[in-house]
Amino acid sequence: MAITLYDLCGRDEQLRFSPYCWRVRMALAHKGLAFETVAWRFLEKEALAFADYGKVPVLTDGDTVVTDSFDIMRYLDRAYPDAPVLGEGESFQRVLFFKLFVERSVTPALFRIVVMDLLSAIHPDDRAYFRETREARFGARLEEVHQPEQGRQQLKQALAPVRDLLRESAFLDGDAPSGADYLLFGSWMWAYTVSLETLVAPGDPVDEWFKRMLKVHNGVAGKAITVRDLSTAT
Repeated sequence: MAITLYDLCGRDEQLRFSPYCWRVRMALAHKGLAFETVAWRFLEKEALAFADYGKVPVLTDGDTVVTDSFDIMRYLDRAYPDAPVLGEGESFQRVLFFKLFVERSVTPALFRIVVMDLLSAIHPDDRAYFRETREARFGARLEEVHQPEQGRQQLKQALAPVRDLLRESAFLDGDAPSGADYLLFGSWMWAYTVSLETLVAPGDPVDEWFKRMLKVHNGVAGKAITVRDLSTAT
């Protein structure tokens, strides 16, 4: 069966920056599964009508349609049980906790750091929609949400236990990356893809971990197009 991932793109179709799509991309690479991607933009809701879902990632596997990044990762573990990503039972509960930690503590801090760069990375036709929906969510203009130094301080505090763990092991899941790594990596790759902002100090255990993550699975993430590869034209 052919696997297809509907994947968010930016001002350049090759710029793929969704943190949730990157979770899925890494899980697919972890399992050695071949897949194709379909570039999708925020306003192309009709393209996902078949999934009854208004955002990505959406994964199709033959006749099976799965939405939501975590549900897709869970599906992949069940449909392709070799090289599990999330695990079951107690292991699953722990990685579910880590998912919530990333989404509620790490990603908001990253957003404060890169939001204006993120806006520039989005396709021009989607920027008004992005601004309207995110400003409604935060109750403030994006320019007010954009507080890089505050975001870095929040990030430093939130990542303290992660940093300590990475002083003891190469990856969050031990000697090789797995589900917890991909959950954090998705958000980190999102920021890295759209912005040149420094997230943590060079040499920080989290920075070293990210560099290792760019190299795993034959460097699938390290080969990705980022704003570093694009012209400054918006």
